Amino acid sequence: MKNGQSNEYTAKTVEAAVEEGLRDMGVSRDQIEVEVVQEGSRGILGIGATDAQVRLKPKAESAEADVEQQEESGSADAIEADEIVEAEEAAEIEASTETEETVAAVEDASVAVDEQLSVSEDDASTEFEGEEDDDDADLEDLSFDLLSQMLQHLDIEAEIELSWLEDEEDGDRPLCLNVVGDDLGLLIGRNGETLSSIQYLIRLMVNQELHRWKNIVIDIDGYKERRAEQLEQLAQRMAEQVVASGRPASLEPMPANERRLVHIALRNHEHVYTSSTGEDYRRKVQILLR
Repeated sequence: MKNGQSNEYTAKTVEAAVEEGLRDMGVSRDQIEVEVVQEGSRGILGIGATDAQVRLKPKAESAEADVEQQEESGSADAIEADEIVEAEEAAEIEASTETEETVAAVEDASVAVDEQLSVSEDDASTEFEGEEDDDDADLEDLSFDLLSQMLQHLDIEAEIELSWLEDEEDGDRPLCLNVVGDDLGLLIGRNGETLSSIQYLIRLMVNQELHRWKNIVIDIDGYKERRAEQLEQLAQRMAEQVVASGRPASLEPMPANERRLVHIALRNHEHVYTSSTGEDYRRKVQILLR
């Protein structure tokens, strides 16, 4: 690196870009001057994300020392190899946190939808009071508007289909908003986690606005219906294996709403019954002989 020469580096954050530059230039933080060209932005659900960009320039008193050190070490190849290894490790870490970042981005979008609905944890746990509102049209309009605004802030073009479902468990009719469009898998997320977050946030905002509980279901292109059918088939298939082998079986860890579907699918089975075991995200359904 020539005396006074500056180099630009990009990464997801300013700090990451600086660290990459330090490794590439083979210098310490106190030997360079940092100019932030562009702050990074993670966007929403990965949409509109931009990398941070920095310009690094060696300080005058250390530039000559940097040149001599690099010429003596001849370590350019080693530095490049280290960068490849570190990039691979960073990719693994990024993959493991993808769901958390996606869910966080959905939460950011919900704030932009309606800033006046600043709901705290205490608000969420408070039992809503007031007379029951039988005007389904108001609920439809409010839910539709909030979800439409969220999709708009996510820069996603899609249609929303409204329908009323029948709930055999408690008799309450849930309002279903089914988002239909192309390439909507990002709204579902791994194991439906992003979809669950969207549904939770829409419910929270609607119930806070109406001051009473309303059962709202958010779906993405019929995903929940397809998933329910898959879980029912899986439950019946695993029950047959338990009966044939005489040994209990455990399904993979599932969120509470999916475990409920498995329990319902087998609650009237003649030879097996179900039980949940484990804690938190590791909780799963066991199928056992009666």
